Amino acid sequence: MSTKFRHAKSLGQNFLTDRSIVDEIIAGSLIGNDDFVIEIGPGMGVLTQELADIAAKVVAIEIDTRLIPILNKKFASYDNVEFINEDVMKCNINEIIADHRTKNCKSVRIVGNLPYYITTPIVMKLLEEKVEAESITVMIQKEVADRIVAEPGSKACGAITASAAYYCETERITEAPASAFEPRPKVDSTVIRLDVRSAPPVELLEEESYFEVVKYGFAQRRKTLLNALTGMRGMDKAAVGAALESAGVDAKRRAETLSIDELAAVANAVVALQRTAR
Repeated sequence: MSTKFRHAKSLGQNFLTDRSIVDEIIAGSLIGNDDFVIEIGPGMGVLTQELADIAAKVVAIEIDTRLIPILNKKFASYDNVEFINEDVMKCNINEIIADHRTKNCKSVRIVGNLPYYITTPIVMKLLEEKVEAESITVMIQKEVADRIVAEPGSKACGAITASAAYYCETERITEAPASAFEPRPKVDSTVIRLDVRSAPPVELLEEESYFEVVKYGFAQRRKTLLNALTGMRGMDKAAVGAALESAGVDAKRRAETLSIDELAAVANAVVALQRTAR
């Protein structure tokens, strides 16, 4: 492969070559023969091949123009596979689903081996845009995967943990060593599945307030909530203290120790306090 195709470092290309990992991705993604699948970053089509053999329809988004003719030739005999030469960060995924999903497709699932340099932005784009998919199964660097699936209070817990928990339930599928890729990356990878929630797990007065609490709370991890949230929405320490007391959360705690319910309680207390002050 490497003698015929020059990998683009600028695109973070590390193509999956280990067939056993491919099999685990397929099994873990829960893809069936009546599913519409969007694949992000097909590379040389190793995973695409397996997806096409199972799913009703596969649309693969590939940013590298050089790969499109290679992929089109490889999958010329398949009538259920299409390739789109675009940057996934600039795509409207829900539009792609609406335009390409066929009547025989029951569910929508997203699968991808994501470039290391842009993993978090892609994951958050999919979640924040509320893609109309049942699940998102992605291969990402282990460190990021650990943060996404982390439990509150753990060392790995961070802003992406709290953000992902709002949009989906997470499951670790398998680990992939650096040797499973070409060229070989410097770190190991993990496959996780994000099962998209049909509704948020908490009730919020304002959805944006939850993410503001997450943003401010985790911006400086060593700070207590009282200090970390000061300045959010123009609040001084007294206002933050009042909101935390109303939410039943100790002002000396740190954001990483809060459950999603407690983060929501703080967010709602902030909104309620500000509404009362108007």
